[in-house]
Amino acid sequence: MKRYPMASALLLAVACASPTVRAIDIPLLPQATAAPEIRSELIRGQAGDLTLLQEALVHAPVADVWAAYTTDAGWRTWAAPAVEIDLRVGGTIRTHYGQDAKIGDPGTNTIHILNCVPERLLTLQAELGENWPEIMKEDAENLMNVIVFEDLAGEATRILSYGTGYRDTEEYTALMDFFIPANEGLFEVLKQQLESTE
Repeated sequence: MKRYPMASALLLAVACASPTVRAIDIPLLPQATAAPEIRSELIRGQAGDLTLLQEALVHAPVADVWAAYTTDAGWRTWAAPAVEIDLRVGGTIRTHYGQDAKIGDPGTNTIHILNCVPERLLTLQAELGENWPEIMKEDAENLMNVIVFEDLAGEATRILSYGTGYRDTEEYTALMDFFIPANEGLFEVLKQQLESTE
């Protein structure tokens, strides 16, 4: 199975959805094993856009959740075995999913950091290489992942991941059949990793 960087996979996607949207709850797919504290929703905008909202409640302080997203060591515990993070606006998160691969080897994924507010917000945009679906490569400049970190009284963190920039088409809706369970699985690993250390 192909693995795409969490840019939807965790998360990709564009412009904010229209203020008037209709939200559609997506039932868990058979292969998804997400805990009840993880949910996914597709938001369809009137302009023909599609946003994938994925939410996870992690019973760990926001500083720990932020570190899992923004440090090499943190990322390796749940998202990819090889990672190199340059945490700054204009920086990158470079990953490779090969068992013995190194950053820079063929197959290295690059996610650009468009903005970064410590322990509050990340906006990411993936470079879409040849293995990505053609429709996503066509829309690459619009696809972003906006990740909001909500501190819940220092005891837990709500992650809201908005994959924006998708078009509301059958082809993109079909891609959600991959992205939704893949991202939910990553959130589940993240929860297990962080909550087991509490």
